[in-house]
Parts: sequence; C-alpha cells; structure tokens
Amino acid sequence: MNLTERIATFVQLGNFLKNPENDAEMQEIAQRAYASNHWFTPEYATKALLAIADEYLNEEKLSAWIKGYNVTIENPKNVGVVMAGNIPAVGFHDLMCVLLSGHRLMAKISTPDFVLINYLIKKIIEINPAFDSFIQISERLNQADAYIATGSSNSARYFEYYFSKKPHIIRRNRSSVAVLTGEETDEDLNALGNDALDYFGLGCRNVSMLFVPQEYDFIPFLRVLEARIFQFTSHHKYNNNYDYNKSIYLINGVPHYDNGFLLLTENEGLVSPISTLYYQRYFDQDDLTAKLSKHSENIQCVASLNGFYPGSVALGQTQHPGLSEYADGVDTMAFLLSL
Repeated sequence: MNLTERIATFVQLGNFLKNPENDAEMQEIAQRAYASNHWFTPEYATKALLAIADEYLNEEKLSAWIKGYNVTIENPKNVGVVMAGNIPAVGFHDLMCVLLSGHRLMAKISTPDFVLINYLIKKIIEINPAFDSFIQISERLNQADAYIATGSSNSARYFEYYFSKKPHIIRRNRSSVAVLTGEETDEDLNALGNDALDYFGLGCRNVSMLFVPQEYDFIPFLRVLEARIFQFTSHHKYNNNYDYNKSIYLINGVPHYDNGFLLLTENEGLVSPISTLYYQRYFDQDDLTAKLSKHSENIQCVASLNGFYPGSVALGQTQHPGLSEYADGVDTMAFLLSL
C-alpha cells in the first residue's frame, strides 16, 4: 500500500463523516459514545468528528501537509500509542500520523474514548481492508519499537521510565490561555466562550486562564455566555463541579464572578477546575510577556483578538487545530519518519 492509497483512505473517511446521507449512523455512534462516557455529549462527539473531517481529512489540506515530509518507510515499525481520552476522538491525530507514515499502529485506547476511536479504526479498515494488518488494539505495548504517550504530568513520569530505552514522545498536562484587551465585541467574547467551554473545558486546547488589563470589566463576557446556561446546568457532571467550586469560594470568602454556571476568580495557576476560569491582570505588554513566559512550558496555545498577540490564534479557533499544530509543539510526523 503506497502513500497515495493511504491518503485516499483518509480523504474518503473525511467525506464519509461529512456526508449528510450518513447522519443517522453518525447520530448513533454519538449516542453510543455518550452512553459510555457522559462527558461526551452527542453534540460534542459530533462536533469533534466533523472537526476532524474538516481540519485533518480535507484532501487539499492533507496533501499540502504531507508534501512537507519525505514519506519513505522501507522498514515499518510497530509504534505503540497510549491515547488520551479527555475529549472526543482526541487520539485520532496520532493514529493518522502513524498510519500515513507507513508504520504499524499498536493502539492503547483510553477507556473514556474507546467508542469513537474504535469506530474510526473500523471505518478505516472498512474503506481500505489493507489497513487491517497495520492496526492492533492492545492493552500491552511491550512489543512496540517506539512510543507516543499522552497523559497527566504524573503518568508521564511512568512513561519516561518504561519507554526510556526506545524512541518516544511523552506528552504532559498542558492548557491554553487567552489574552484580552477590552476591545473585544460580543461576537469575539462568544467565540472566546467556545475556546473555554467546548467539551466542558476538558481539553488541553481549552482556555483556562484569561490575561486581562488592569481595569478589565468581566460583565460583558459573563452576560454574553448567559444564553448557554441551560446547556451546562442541565449536565449533571458539569453542574456538580460548578456547585462544588462555588461553595468552596463562598465558604472561604474567595472573590469571584458568577453567571449561574461559570465562575471567574483571580489565580496564578494555569489549570482551572471544571466550571471555573482563572484570570490575571497585566499592566502593559512587557508585564504580559513576562507572565506568559512564566507558563510557557505548560501552555498549549494562546488565543487573542484576530491573533494579534505574537504566535497566537484568533479567538474561537483553539479547538480547530490544523494538521501541523502538534501537541506540545513536537512534530509527530517528523519523529515517525526518523525511526
């Protein structure tokens, strides 16, 4: 199976996911994912699959991306991939990179995300049965020649120990931030709401920290988000987190903003709890740069108005990474082609 055939398989997968004629099947798999993991609502499962189709499986984007590499694997390796399961189908990019590179995939699928990843694997094999011999779902990855592992900062220490003798990429906890100026429109603030709240804020590309000017007024932001209140208060897992965090702030007298489902509090930590956004105030550009530099090793991406801050993405775009926006900034494809 050559590269052209492999690319064609993934393009066909993207076309399938986007085809309205397949909506019934897509709704069914989204419901199955929700039944297995209530954080993966049908809306978010469908959103994730369509984002994969649009950003990863678009023929033009895929062809342009792959042209940046010399994909010539003469001796395919077994690549063990320990997948995360924090948001729907989050392990797909690694899966795709391994298979497009020409290596064999040994996938340890996260239990919370098993339904969607297993579905996508079966669909790939259905489209191109030749992939069957290139994919193995396994709990143990002892026979792998190289590893890609994603987990918490705690589990990363174990990955480093167990995988240290073979080529590997080990990813740790990261989060994302937004830089605001006070000039954002309601439309911009609504887009920021997507960055913070999509997938209930569980992803590494979800904004968990806001950097704001000294006199920033949070009321417009909280007001814009009020339209979403039922979506979040009706989700018992999210709402339980909201009630718990709110009670802690009230009991301990922690100053905070509250719009009925989202809490904002000043805190220097980068990773905020579910239902909460942290914020820090900055004096000027130099102060902002210093604050961001302090967290640079733990920031996945920065969002700002029209991407004005150097290296940032536009508000509303954190959950739409392109093919070359690799987790932790490590080029997965280059790693695979070096094996």
